[in-house]
Amino acid sequence: MASPLRVAMLVWLLALGVIAGSVKRADGAVPPSSMAKIRMMNSRGPYIAIVVPNSFEMNPLLQSPSFRADPNFPYLDILGRRFRFGKVENKKVIIVMTGLSMLNAGVTTELLLALFEVKGVVHYGIAGNANPQLQIGDVTIPQYWAHTGLWYWQRFGEGSNNELALESNGDYTREIGYLEYANYNNATQSEEEELGNLLNRVWYQPEEVFPIGGVPEVRQHAFWVPVDRSYYGLSAKITDLKLGACVNSSTCLPRAPRVVRVERGVSANVFVDNKAYREFLSSKFNATPIDMESAGVALVCRQLRTPFIAFRSLSDLAGGGSSLSNEASTFTSLAAQNAVDAVVKFISLLAS
Repeated sequence: MASPLRVAMLVWLLALGVIAGSVKRADGAVPPSSMAKIRMMNSRGPYIAIVVPNSFEMNPLLQSPSFRADPNFPYLDILGRRFRFGKVENKKVIIVMTGLSMLNAGVTTELLLALFEVKGVVHYGIAGNANPQLQIGDVTIPQYWAHTGLWYWQRFGEGSNNELALESNGDYTREIGYLEYANYNNATQSEEEELGNLLNRVWYQPEEVFPIGGVPEVRQHAFWVPVDRSYYGLSAKITDLKLGACVNSSTCLPRAPRVVRVERGVSANVFVDNKAYREFLSSKFNATPIDMESAGVALVCRQLRTPFIAFRSLSDLAGGGSSLSNEASTFTSLAAQNAVDAVVKFISLLAS
């Protein structure tokens, strides 16, 4: 019979083997060498995380005199993402680029918050505009964000009062409402009659979320996700910020852009360059900025209970500009710089 000490040693060795095997299998994800560096950087935290969709939006921040890269450890590459370390206005930051789309935004934010000591997330970028009262170059700060790309697409022939499949289980809901493709019939008609709107209507749906304080696998629903209350209150102090109005000496906006706090912004995996849909989003949801990432970041921050705010600078009136081209191609650089200026000013006001 083995002694208690030998049994304990055997259990310890087996556990060590399991752990070693797990670490070895994890090499394809986060290698042990990276984990050591993560622990080192976390010991210097916590950080304000700056999450940005694309390089043309990120580069103005990296080139700003307000940003100083960490001289000893400027970045760490993990799973195709580069996490940059430094300071903005003397506040310790991690900067990460997500790439385009809700999926990339959510995956990158999840990875960021799972690996690093982050006390808050500041997201920024450019966006289409659904509010004709504002103009290109204005920086919007919505109080709420929603993902408006999760749909239940209803079958042809059913009306708005028909029960949706699985609605009784709580999987789908008519609570948020629908968009009807009233004038689209897919060019399908018989000799006797036109068949009508084969695309019928799509019903907007909330996301399923699983917050860290909840019961695992017991879902909650979220549609309008609020930004952090204290962050939103602080953002009122930058509404007098002076922003750029000219792309060059010959291309200027009719008025100086401004920072504007608005009620709602929406995100989906759709580049909206359509006047009718822009007007629908404005009238249905009172949305101002329309983008492809912010709600993804917001939903992950909600699940992980991390303070969050987003700044989106308007690059075009969605579907409402020149008939020959979209204004975004002209004003992207100006809009990106204005967003950076707003973010830098905001971070300067955060407590150390």
